[in-house]
Amino acid sequence: MVTKTGRLVLTVLIVCIFGMLPAAAQHYRLASGDVLEISVWGHEDLQIKEIAVRPDGKIAFPLVGELPAGGLSPAELSQTITDSLSNYINNPVVTVNIFKYRTTRVYVLGEVAKPGMYELEKQHNLLDAIGMAGSYTKYAAKKKVYVIRGDKEDINTNTNTKVKVNLLNLLEKGDMSQNVVLNDGDIVFLSKSGKIDLARDILPWISATYQVTEIQNN
Repeated sequence: MVTKTGRLVLTVLIVCIFGMLPAAAQHYRLASGDVLEISVWGHEDLQIKEIAVRPDGKIAFPLVGELPAGGLSPAELSQTITDSLSNYINNPVVTVNIFKYRTTRVYVLGEVAKPGMYELEKQHNLLDAIGMAGSYTKYAAKKKVYVIRGDKEDINTNTNTKVKVNLLNLLEKGDMSQNVVLNDGDIVFLSKSGKIDLARDILPWISATYQVTEIQNN
């Protein structure tokens, strides 16, 4: 007999194994440090197995030269390359895959086993972040999990973007739209009440981590 807890664990495993890759690939935004594999069907001379997004957010591709990649999804970059190659090749078919993901630093705070800053590799999404922090506690309000975009200054001025996520729908219904892709510096916050006070709940963690990093770098 499978208990409710057992069904939930099984759901999480299925989501983690089969659900993450397509969602992450669809919404993932490229940035410096990502390594790409780019191919143009029927043109072996345009098969690039490892090309890194540079610190300026650009890549250099044969025939078309410098192209912006930072901030684009793989599909959007594919379209950019397609449009540029159309001046040289009839109806180019371009495929962009992520060969190696950059490391993304995120904070996971609140009702998790091990709050703190974590470095995510490969997939950069909500379930990965919560998993790195040892999962949520029994007190977490799973219907109202917050993903906070923006840097420390945004939080200080309350101009950051807050994304509300229903983790329960992700775990029990497999709603992969809730498994949001995280960017460098994002904060995942799980509360008891479903409410958040940035000054009380977030800033002390960010400030402490920043001070530790400064000490380690000096």
